[in-house]
Amino acid sequence: MLCALAVRETASGSTAQEPAVAYGVGEGAAAKLSTDLCASCHGDDLRGGRASSLLDETWVFGGSDADLAASVRDGRPGTLMPPFKATLDEQQIRSLVVLVRELAEKARVEAAAAPPPLDAVRSSERQAFRIETVADGLDTPWGFEFLPDGRILVSERPGRLRFVTPGRGLGEPIRGVPRVWVKQDGGLLDVALHPDYARNGWIYLGYSTQGPGETSMTALVRGRVQDGAWVDQEFVYRPTPELYGPANDHYGLRFLFDRAGHLFYSIGERGRPDDAQSLANPNGKIHRVFDDGSVPKDNPFVGRAGALASIWSYGHRNPQGLAFHPVTRELWASEHGPRGGDELNRIARGRNYGWPAVTHGINYDGTPISDRTEQEGMESPVVQWTPSLAVCGIAFYTGDRFPGWKNDLFVGGLVGKQLRRLVIEGGRVTHQEVLFRGLGRVRDVVDGPDGYLYVALNQPGRIVRLVPAR
Repeated sequence: MLCALAVRETASGSTAQEPAVAYGVGEGAAAKLSTDLCASCHGDDLRGGRASSLLDETWVFGGSDADLAASVRDGRPGTLMPPFKATLDEQQIRSLVVLVRELAEKARVEAAAAPPPLDAVRSSERQAFRIETVADGLDTPWGFEFLPDGRILVSERPGRLRFVTPGRGLGEPIRGVPRVWVKQDGGLLDVALHPDYARNGWIYLGYSTQGPGETSMTALVRGRVQDGAWVDQEFVYRPTPELYGPANDHYGLRFLFDRAGHLFYSIGERGRPDDAQSLANPNGKIHRVFDDGSVPKDNPFVGRAGALASIWSYGHRNPQGLAFHPVTRELWASEHGPRGGDELNRIARGRNYGWPAVTHGINYDGTPISDRTEQEGMESPVVQWTPSLAVCGIAFYTGDRFPGWKNDLFVGGLVGKQLRRLVIEGGRVTHQEVLFRGLGRVRDVVDGPDGYLYVALNQPGRIVRLVPAR
């Protein structure tokens, strides 16, 4: 229940709002707002005092971000909750909502028991399961694919590509893969197989590559593996010199083939938010090309002056997962937000997804990015997560071993080391369930050809699979 964030008692015993204070917006400002305006009623740690806890997800007036903001802004007549619209602006209210979300998530993590052993039976709403280790000893596995012979091809962010044979361990790193820029978020990123890999042997790699001096950018190549070596390399996307920059984040590389053989790939905005809105720039976009990097004539911006023909959608911050719905064939994408505002989007041809003009997140120092969470002409996320999950790889489950999970979307998160199951009906997420926490940072999720669900974990680096409990 959201009651008074801050009131004082008058001599008559009634309540009145404290006079307006010149609160800033920045590092520590939201915490100061909480201390000054919330603690007197909700307790110093917001776990309850004169008023109830703000961290237990029990709400009388609704628990959405919009509901919380409305309670702060307009008050709740008939309760001790006064309006603060004369004291706080919209950016400060948003910062306070984000802080409450972050503290609630911290409380949930602290309250959770240590995770059970990896092979313990875990219960979920629809299916009990166990977790089995498929490969151990990896260094930050980023992406993986199943080969026709049952082996797994894994990319490791420090720059290694190797085959894994289930039950037999890790193979030696493949020689001659592209040299990668390994700094902060940079390194060897996603890996994919050509849809006709069994015939042509093409393997696709995404990675960060060094430019002049201490600069880098996202690149995409394809090649083959022969006798343990990377050969026949061709660039599918090669950045031009002016695109290299000093930032070491938001490389964003994920890719995915559709049934017609088109390759979709994402590039983050590389720490330059305004690039996401420029059609002349590849950053902050999802692209669609043929398997050799050439551009289909039916792409949405083909023929538009000043626009890159490969762009399929734009206004993205840092896409981290791509998946096609198994029934509708719609393209879905997960995307890192800043502090708050991670997104799950349904990607449509030529649409603008808003970054940085609209966002549910704020800067890491608490300063605002935008005073808007939606705008006409820009697509709103199907789901946004505040606080951030550091959402990563996604996959729809299509197998038969977990009938209760059929066509659900599985979403990995680095923060909280979690795997979520999302129920999607009519293009909307109608339910979410956390299947596990604390086993490792979930970087990628793959719907395995054997009907099991496979997950790449960091810290420690391993690939595991979920199997039904007998």
